[in-house]
Amino acid sequence: MSDTLVLNADGLPVSVVPLSAVSWKEAILYMYHDKCDVLEWYDDWVVHSASWETRVPAVIMLKDYLKRQTSVRFSRQNVYLRDEYRCLYCNNHLSNKTATMDHVLPLSLGGKTNWTNIVTACGPCNHKKSNKTKIKPRYAPYKPSYFELVEKRKKLPFYAIKHNSWNNWLQIE
Repeated sequence: MSDTLVLNADGLPVSVVPLSAVSWKEAILYMYHDKCDVLEWYDDWVVHSASWETRVPAVIMLKDYLKRQTSVRFSRQNVYLRDEYRCLYCNNHLSNKTATMDHVLPLSLGGKTNWTNIVTACGPCNHKKSNKTKIKPRYAPYKPSYFELVEKRKKLPFYAIKHNSWNNWLQIE
């Protein structure tokens, strides 16, 4: 769905968590309204209308600086990222497909679905723990800062790269 990487006026991605990318249609609207400069194009992707045609931008840079969002949204991906894709019970490394979310204090005992009660767990540990409270995670869950999540995200590879030029802008220092 996201075909064009969006960079802020300072040359950095507007967001890394999640990665700031938009559809090709939205990118063309940015171009049409003169809100961005195109830094990279798709070589073999051209779109047409009745009166004009254009190549699809691969990377755009906004002309006006967009203030970065620094609040952290509670989501499955952000919980996995906070816990660095590790089961907080057995410490095994997990993927998006093998990771599950576990309520430290089970819902059946009044637990809530929030930052301070959810941890990343592998399927076997989640099943073994079930609705027990004696099995504890390696550390207490917490709400991470935006900057902590960004630093953890930079350590992971980007899989949804649509154009090779994105790598130039997403380099980890």
